[in-house]
Amino acid sequence: MINVIYGFIALSLLILVHELGHFIVARLANVKILTFSLGFGKKLFTFKKGETEYALSLVPIGGYVKLLGDSLEEDIADEDIPRSYVHKPPWVKILIAVTGPLFNILFAFVIFYFVFISGFSVPSTKVGGVEEWSPAYEAGILVGDVIESIDGKLVQEFDDLLEVMSKASAGPLGFTIRRGDHVFNLTITPKEIEAKNLFGETITRKIIGVRSSTDLVKKQETLLGAVPKASYQTWYLSKVTILGLVKLIQGTISPKNVGGPILILQAAGKQAREGAANLIYFIGIISINLGVVNLMPIPILDGGHIMMHAAEMVTRRRLSTKAIDIAQKIGLGIIIVIMVFAFYNDLDRIFNFSRLLGGK
Repeated sequence: MINVIYGFIALSLLILVHELGHFIVARLANVKILTFSLGFGKKLFTFKKGETEYALSLVPIGGYVKLLGDSLEEDIADEDIPRSYVHKPPWVKILIAVTGPLFNILFAFVIFYFVFISGFSVPSTKVGGVEEWSPAYEAGILVGDVIESIDGKLVQEFDDLLEVMSKASAGPLGFTIRRGDHVFNLTITPKEIEAKNLFGETITRKIIGVRSSTDLVKKQETLLGAVPKASYQTWYLSKVTILGLVKLIQGTISPKNVGGPILILQAAGKQAREGAANLIYFIGIISINLGVVNLMPIPILDGGHIMMHAAEMVTRRRLSTKAIDIAQKIGLGIIIVIMVFAFYNDLDRIFNFSRLLGGK
């Protein structure tokens, strides 16, 4: 139950941010906003302020901003034509469409920024395990040793070890080790191995054969120092999400890795149990995923709207009602197939349908 609560909080917050982006730009562009809804389907709670109805709807996975003139069958009074979405220039419609995903990505930046200035815990460079006959084992490194520097470069967290070794040229490296009160130097030659990266591709990386421990160090950035770090994290995770989608389409990543709302609920609950910072950071990651996925050029998603409005700018004429209707039906079909597949994968992780059906 706790997974469901935290998951719905995370999803609702991200949907609110996304739709708020559309809402703000539509207001600035003087488009009449009929409804702002968190959720789809039957409206459970509504109130009206000005000309806009605000609603909380039955199906919580999603939300929408209903603009005057964004429906194909809608009748528009003559006095409302200047404020209708359909009669706005294509560049205005593109701005309205792109701001939802953009708000999700900016929201992730804000989350990362506050995580970095409030402090976060990472594994230290204390050795938690040494593989037998590895370079570290043969050099004499023991469990409990602390690696302080590599080739004169200070290392403060375990990821620093991997980064410094990956950038170093082949050959022996000088390690400064602290064992209790004793500090000494060792020369270790990392071994190159083949491993799988985040996308399942085979890569070569350097290792010395040590594992991280449960010992953590708290890192905290300054108000200015957190800006480039949060910017890099936002850029990096956006890039990883885009590459992941490309690899999925290419078939490099198995479709079984696709997850849906159930997986998000489970992951949100797990992160919440590990601490508020973990949950907040996780929300930032999902916010980036939501923003990037919505930019995909699939009709009915924001990316599809951007694509159609861009075509309108190039051809200098509005797409026909029939063409828009067909495109949206195709887009809806694609989204339904993806959602059904994601739900199946989520349930398969829980009930292991593949094994019951005789799969691997």
